[in-house]
Amino acid sequence: MSRPFNFSAGPAALPVEVLEQAGQDMLNWPNAQGQPSGMSVMEMSHRGKDFMFIYEQVHANLKQVLAVPDHFKILFMQGGGIGQNAIVPLNLSRAGVLDMVVTGSWSQKSFAEAGKYAQVHLAASDEAQGFCHIPEPSTWKLSPQASYVHICSNETIHGVEFHELPHLEALGSTAPLVVDFSSHVASRSVDWSRVGLAFAGAQKNLGPAGLTLVVMREDLLGHALNICPSAFNYDLVARHDSGFNTPPTFAIYIMGLVLEWIQRQGGVAALETTNIAKAQLLYEAIDQSKLYENRVHPSCRSRMNVPFYLRQESLNAAFLAGAHDRGLLQLRGHKSVGGMRASLYNAMPMQGVQALVAYMREFEKVHA
Repeated sequence: MSRPFNFSAGPAALPVEVLEQAGQDMLNWPNAQGQPSGMSVMEMSHRGKDFMFIYEQVHANLKQVLAVPDHFKILFMQGGGIGQNAIVPLNLSRAGVLDMVVTGSWSQKSFAEAGKYAQVHLAASDEAQGFCHIPEPSTWKLSPQASYVHICSNETIHGVEFHELPHLEALGSTAPLVVDFSSHVASRSVDWSRVGLAFAGAQKNLGPAGLTLVVMREDLLGHALNICPSAFNYDLVARHDSGFNTPPTFAIYIMGLVLEWIQRQGGVAALETTNIAKAQLLYEAIDQSKLYENRVHPSCRSRMNVPFYLRQESLNAAFLAGAHDRGLLQLRGHKSVGGMRASLYNAMPMQGVQALVAYMREFEKVHA
């Protein structure tokens, strides 16, 4: 089946194979023995043997795909990245002070939300420069008493990405690193030796909206503030295998299908190679153009979210209309920054980027 290319920043496109499998299973999921269960996954008890089989398989596959070390816990939660902006300080801010590095809209939101529960120290920010690059870690002003240091490793709106996670110990900090990696999870490898906790909404590279992934070191469990709601207490969630309250069962099942798809592609390493090639193709087209521009410094351009602008903004509507007619969907930039944005998550094939680049060049010839 021929489908348009969906460049949405999230909820984002899912692999067609995943959607087809979910459709086959919708009314009658085949159980562990391959026999009809008589139920959709959405209808199962989250404590029943059928769903527990799904959960255990997804948990194991996720650990393998992301190469999560044994001393980390994997939690399936709800509330998205915005929810974690509150849940993280509720669990980790007992010292009362935490450091934030602000590199775009999402880390700005994290900064504001965490301030309700702790004293937030701005360790570094690029706001004055328009969020076009990442402050060099050696210039960060880190607090010696910080409970943790928070970064957003990929800013979905501004298109800024840490290509390498900071090594806090080398900067003289003993605080754990907290990473919002919603926009790049499963698109590249993670150096877990530098991470204390990472969280991600699933709706970009791992599945549908509604599921939030938390991967955290075991030693960070058990430090929640007294005001932390029980359902958001990482220690309780971990001790109940993410079943303290009803988890997003169908979203977990879909993530399982996505993980199997990732494994069939050759794993994260193979996808990372493809993602680098997709991003390079689009950035080269932008940089070689006289009509389009990307304002992010090349050293920290996102591989997942590519914002670009038409130098003649009066052409924006025509560009979007022409793209839609060619099956290139959801290219309008975020309302807060304008312009265009192409999100190149794992499920976006190289053919989609090639089609976009071809259209961009065609449009420029007509409107040069």
